Amino acid sequence: MKIFRTSKERLGPPAGALRSRAFRIFFALVFVFAIISPAAVVTGVVWTAPPISTGSAATQDQQLARLLPAPDVQPTSLPDAAFNVYANTLSGTVPCPLCDLKPRVYVPNSVAGTVDVIDPTTYKVIDHYRVGLIPHHIAPAWDMSALYVDNEGSSSLTVLDIHTGRPTGTVNIPFPYNLYFTPDGTKAIDVVERLQRVEFRDWRHGWKLLKSVGIPWPGADHMDFSADGSYFMISTEYSGVVAKVDVNRMELAGYVQVGGLPIDVKVSPDGSLFYVTNQGRMGVSVIDPVAMKEVQFIPTGRGAHGLQVSRDTKSLYVSNRLEGSISVIDFATHTVTAKWVMPGGGSPDMLQLNPDGSRLWASGRYNATVYVFDTTTGKLIAKIPVGAEDHGLTYFPNVGLHSLGHNGVYR
Repeated sequence: MKIFRTSKERLGPPAGALRSRAFRIFFALVFVFAIISPAAVVTGVVWTAPPISTGSAATQDQQLARLLPAPDVQPTSLPDAAFNVYANTLSGTVPCPLCDLKPRVYVPNSVAGTVDVIDPTTYKVIDHYRVGLIPHHIAPAWDMSALYVDNEGSSSLTVLDIHTGRPTGTVNIPFPYNLYFTPDGTKAIDVVERLQRVEFRDWRHGWKLLKSVGIPWPGADHMDFSADGSYFMISTEYSGVVAKVDVNRMELAGYVQVGGLPIDVKVSPDGSLFYVTNQGRMGVSVIDPVAMKEVQFIPTGRGAHGLQVSRDTKSLYVSNRLEGSISVIDFATHTVTAKWVMPGGGSPDMLQLNPDGSRLWASGRYNATVYVFDTTTGKLIAKIPVGAEDHGLTYFPNVGLHSLGHNGVYR
């Protein structure tokens, strides 16, 4: 063995020396190449990098890497589409199968205790019948399966068949001045002005009382819901207060003092504000429902009373009942852009639009007359004689996926 190793060594340099010299020459060449070509640095780093471990450290590195999106999926700054509470009414088209019904305008006559039915294509009364005592408004059901006449004086609702337009029965609930439905359709709300309360009822199952909520100010009248339906704002006419009620908890949640005689209530198309007519102050209060304060007052005319959102949701129509006019408020600027003065006067009260928004209908509370305006010109185009103290008329069928009640508030 010793002779073998000695003879081997004499044949040339040791193997270790050769390997050492070869590596020195190799790295010298790499160094020269790196100086000449910067790209070689990157190649060298990648080629000599240690293998990727599959342990916990590698998992953390991979998780951190995933936090960085690929260049082609970087988040954009495009704005969200504008929200509109009344989006389902913008088409101006009655949804089917309601589209197969003949349009009618139902008019409750409070003193007469009757309902007049008008054909809006001819402006003629085509039917007339008795209902309960002191009917104030006619509310479409949430699913538009029926119409309910609010007979405050006889503590009942007269149920009207939407196909025949005639009475089919009654529902007994206390003194219904107004009737509403929550946006999700689960509850009906009886506005019991005489007893200073609102009653939440299960209208799908025998109108069972769910809970009664006291409104500790006189004159609870009209209301509208927040965009998400979690609460509503309700006017109390004889106290100058607008109250807030939590729909889910069914309890009073706050109030704001606006003075005068607050009447009708409408939420803005973007859901951020509420508009409340004030018959005593002759205009419209603009209310922030979060801060619970009046942020602006818009003068319109004597006896500001009813409200209706235009079909394109850009304007708000206001009936000035004591001066016989309609004011048009621009939602964007909060200014009155037009006033339609009625020739010979009148007493426009609650308002309704036809489906395409070209005609504004108004009950004439003190003139036993229904008025029809052309919304493109502001001209009064029809006056239709009806019963004594016509009040909350409704145009049916109409646009929207469902009704919130009153005299036809659609979403």
